[in-house]
Amino acid sequence: MIVVSGATGKLGALVVEGLLEHVPAEQVGVSVRAPEKAAHLAARGVRVRRGDFAEPATLADAFEDAAQVLLVSVNAIGPEKVVQHRAAVDAAYAAGAKRVLYTSHQGSGADSLFAPMVDHAATETYLTGLGTPFTALRNGYYADTIPLLFGQALETGELVAPADGPVSWTAHADLAEAAVRVLTDEGRFDGPTPPLTAPEVFDLEQAAAILGELGGRTIRRVVVDDEEWRAGLVAQGSPEARVTMLLGMFQASRRGEFAVTGPALEELLGRPATPLRAVLAARL
Repeated sequence: MIVVSGATGKLGALVVEGLLEHVPAEQVGVSVRAPEKAAHLAARGVRVRRGDFAEPATLADAFEDAAQVLLVSVNAIGPEKVVQHRAAVDAAYAAGAKRVLYTSHQGSGADSLFAPMVDHAATETYLTGLGTPFTALRNGYYADTIPLLFGQALETGELVAPADGPVSWTAHADLAEAAVRVLTDEGRFDGPTPPLTAPEVFDLEQAAAILGELGGRTIRRVVVDDEEWRAGLVAQGSPEARVTMLLGMFQASRRGEFAVTGPALEELLGRPATPLRAVLAARL
C-alpha cells in the first residue's frame, strides 16, 4: 500500500488523484488530520485514516501496512516543523514502510536565508542518518506563490516588494505527477532527487510583465528597501516573525538560491513542464 499524508491539501490531493490512475484504490491510503474532508476518497475505495504529525500516536494506525509513505511537509517553520517530520518518519518506518518519500525543495540548505529551506535540510539530514531507503523530492518553488506576492498589483498597477532574484517557478500539477511517477517506480531515486523544476527562471519584474499582459494592463515593479518593507507590513498588523520569514525569501532569491534548474522533472513527466504563463493564466 502507498500512503499519502496531507491528502486534502493542494499537492497531496493531486498526488492521490494521480495515483488512482495507476494503482487500484484499495492499494492507496491517506493520512489526514480531518478524515471527514476525505470522505470523497473513502467513497472511491481509498483507505482514509486520521494522522497528525503533531500527534505521533495517531500515525501508527494511519501508516499501517504501508510499503511506501509520502510525507508532505507541514505548514510550519522552525524546530516544531522538524520535530513533526522526524515523528512522521519514525512512525512510517515503524509501521513497516520500505521507503519514505518527503516533499523537500530545490533550495534546501542548512545555510539558506529562507527559514523553510533550513527545515527541509534538517529533515533530509535526519532521513540520511537513519540509513534506510528514502527519497527527498527536491521540488521547485510553487508557481502559485506568485499571485500571493502580487497582492492588488492588477488593480494598482504596481508590484511593491524588496529586491528579488530569478526563481524556477514550477507548477503544483507537474510536481504531483512527478511524485506519482516516483511512487510507482520504486527505487528510481535514492536520497535527494536532482532539482525537479521548470526549465526557465523568472524574477518578479518578468513575472509582472506576464501577468500584466494576461490582465490587460501594465504592472510596474517597484523595489523598496528591506527594512522599509518590513516596517510597513508590521505597521499594518502582520506578525513580525512572519514578515521576517517572508523577507528571507526575497533575500534568498537574490542570492540565487532558487535559480537552479534541471531536466529531471521533464524527464520524469515525459513532456515539457507547464510554463509560468499557463499557471498565471489559470489563476486569473
